[in-house]
Amino acid sequence: MEFIKEESEDMKIEETFRVKHEDTEIQTDLMLLKKESQELNEMEDKVQYEKHHFKTGESFSSSQTKKTTRKRKQKTGTRNHLTCQHCGKKFTKKGNLEIHMRTHTGEKPYTCQQCGNGFANKKNLEVHMRIHTGEKPCTCQCGKSFIAKATLKRHMRIHTGEKPYTCPQCGRSFTHKQTLNVHIRIHTGEKPFTCQQC
Repeated sequence: MEFIKEESEDMKIEETFRVKHEDTEIQTDLMLLKKESQELNEMEDKVQYEKHHFKTGESFSSSQTKKTTRKRKQKTGTRNHLTCQHCGKKFTKKGNLEIHMRTHTGEKPYTCQQCGNGFANKKNLEVHMRIHTGEKPCTCQCGKSFIAKATLKRHMRIHTGEKPYTCPQCGRSFTHKQTLNVHIRIHTGEKPFTCQQC
């Protein structure tokens, strides 16, 4: 018996995309660590600025005032920034530029002794180690715990209903960036997965 496969051009087939959670919490945590470390650097800059500039009751000499003004300019961004020659991103601290350069060079000087994964900065290794220890210090009011603050923040969108990622073509909003990226394929027609059977 022979089977004949008929295909109609008139038939409209809508494809529904659903993001599988194969990129588990652990993988997603690693992607979000970079963003979280940038936020920590920004907070550190702010704290250092506040500590230095909001002391009161001290009398300054002329040279102290000039030094304070120079530091204030550095913190408020009026001085020259250090610029990445590869992508143009600007930094106020040499150390932050050096860490950033590792994204271009691929250098990962911090290695997990348990699994061999490499990291560009020490903080990301420290958070990664929680995968091995099972430590989940970031807890939601609903009782669910996470290894990284950024993952907790993303989880909170379930409770708040926040959908910060919007499709530029149709305006539909999504909770996760990965879901938006998959959705955009509907508009582009991209079909990156091929059936091995047919």
